Order: sequence, then C-alpha cells, then structure tokens
Amino acid sequence: MHESRPGNPAVKAELPANEPERLAALMRYDILDSGAEQAYDDLTRLAAYIAGTPIALISLIDRDRQWFKSKVGLEATETPRDAAFCAHAILRPGDTLVVPDATRDRRFADNPLVTGAPAIRFYAGAPLVTPEGQALGTLCVIDSQPRQLSEEGLAALEALSRQVVAQFELRRTARELHEQLANREVYLAQLEDYQKQLSEENRELQRASLTDALTRIGNRAALDMRLDEEIARAQRHGTALSLLLADADHFKHYNDTWGHPAGDVVLQMLAQVLRRRTRASDFVARYGGEEFAVLLPTTDRDSARRVAEQIRAAVEATGFPERKVTISAGVATFGGSIRDRESLLRAADEALYAAKRGGRNRVMHAADAAP
Repeated sequence: MHESRPGNPAVKAELPANEPERLAALMRYDILDSGAEQAYDDLTRLAAYIAGTPIALISLIDRDRQWFKSKVGLEATETPRDAAFCAHAILRPGDTLVVPDATRDRRFADNPLVTGAPAIRFYAGAPLVTPEGQALGTLCVIDSQPRQLSEEGLAALEALSRQVVAQFELRRTARELHEQLANREVYLAQLEDYQKQLSEENRELQRASLTDALTRIGNRAALDMRLDEEIARAQRHGTALSLLLADADHFKHYNDTWGHPAGDVVLQMLAQVLRRRTRASDFVARYGGEEFAVLLPTTDRDSARRVAEQIRAAVEATGFPERKVTISAGVATFGGSIRDRESLLRAADEALYAAKRGGRNRVMHAADAAP
C-alpha cells in the first residue's frame, strides 16, 4: 500500500509502540557506524536510478539520530532523529510513505531539511522490516523538486527495501557463524555458501529490476542503460546504430472491447514476435504501455527500415486472440543532429507518430518524416 498521509503540524514523529524491541533488533544487526559496503551502495544507486532522483539513502533510525548506511547524492552521514522523514515512515511498517511536496505537508513544511539543505520536496521511503516485523529504517529516494513516483517505481523501491533487509540477515548470519563455529573449514564452507547466495540474490535483483514483469523483456530502465552503452560503442568505433519504436494500433479499443487480460496476452505475443524477428545482438524492451523499442547495433538507416518492415509484416500475419493486431513503427538512426540518447528517442518517437498520422500499420523513418 502506498500513500501520502496527512499529519499534524511540523513536529517530531511519535515513538513506535514497540520502540524498545525495535532498537534491540537494530542493535542485533551490529550495523550502525559500520563502513561502506558495495552490496548496500549498489542497491542505493539502483534505487536512485529507477526513481530518477538525485538522492537515495539507506537510513536507520537510532535512539536519537538517523544514520545512513549508504547514500547517493548526500554528504551527511546522519541527522537528528527529530528531523528525519524516515522516523515517520517506520510508524507504519506495511506502507511506503510518499510525500509529493514537503512544503505542502504540515508534518514537514518547517522541517530544517526542507527549509535548508538539501531542500527536500519529494520523499518516498519504503520501511526496512525485519522478519520479526520490526521497522529499522527505510530505503528512501529524495528530490528537491515536487513530483510523484509511478506504481512501478514504488513496487521497485519496495522490492529493493526487501533486498536491503536480506543483506542485513546475511550479514548477521555470517557474523554468528564467525563467532560460533570453531571448526575453520566448516566455517569457511558455510560462509562461502552464504556469499554465493548473496551474489546470486544480487544478480537476480539486477535482472528483476531491468525486466518488464508482464512481457519478460527489458523495461525502460534497461533500455536507457543499453542505449547509453551502444551510443558510446557507436561513437568509439564509428559504427551504425538505429532505434525502432513500435506501438500497437488501436490498443485502447482492444482493451475496452475484450478486456485487459486479453490485452496483456497481445502484449506478450508482440514481445515474442519482436524477439523472434531480431538478432541476439539486438535489444528488445517494453517502452511503456503498448509501446515497444528495438535497439539495432551496427544497423544503418536502410537496413533498419527493412528490419522494421519485416517486424510489421510478422505482426500483421500473427494470429492474435479476438482479431488482427497491427503496429505502427518509427525508426531513427544515430548520426547528424541525432547525437545522444534523448535526440535518438525523440526522432524515433516523431517518426512513430508520423506513421500513425499516415494511417497506421506502417513504418516511417525519421529521415522521411522530417518536415
């Protein structure tokens, strides 16, 4: 459950009813004032990247302070608990606290972290809840501009918060093994197993955070990362690079007529067609809604146009449930005035809408769509 809850005038958060037990749980992890660790920093960086915020923190609420186990975009290592947004978030361990604009929330409008540096406006904090139900702090993302976070972004933030707690648990288990096992060989073997488990969980988290849950292809975050990599490679080696954006024609009507479950099947089938009609070196992603992207390394304008036309024809020939489905596609090729990720996406998007204006079920290249 995600909510922005109204509160009382700017005062410090009340203590949780289970405060003694909560503090005891925090002490058992023996993590306060520990050094930086890459496993936590990776999660924090990933949270900032997914949310698109300049600041992300793993914040732990101690008796009279909040201390940051990991931080992106902030120099401070701790703040007084009285000023901590996270002290409010831990009061309801089952909810993610979302504050779209702190200046409009009576709990935070006069908070020194709002009126002064870092000038917090947007805040979203997912509580770090132990298996026993104790909220130790939050994984939070912060911006100096008012904003919202999508449902997908909130779900990703909560997933990452669970991974932070998994790291806590593995850390505690490793420490207990170190303290309790006298047999060095047994200890090393068990510790290695836990480290392998941790590495696999981190790899799985990376995969999950970059995969669209419905279609099992890349998501928008994965596309942005791959675009940056391929653009850098194209610039370094002087090779061609093209991008295709495809949109299912009249998809809203399909959803309204046959329902969203049937529409989900169509999206899954479209993803399969795109995968079958592209190379292993190409990258297929769900760009958003019924829109898909195909990144085509070492592919010039004419070749990209041919690939897009083959995909369009393959979709038209596919037997979808209920009725035929077609796509409109826009293609853009890196080079000339298209010099970065934003201009490449913009050019492909403009070509896509030119294809739609031209009657749908067609391919348009940005070079042909230009006025």
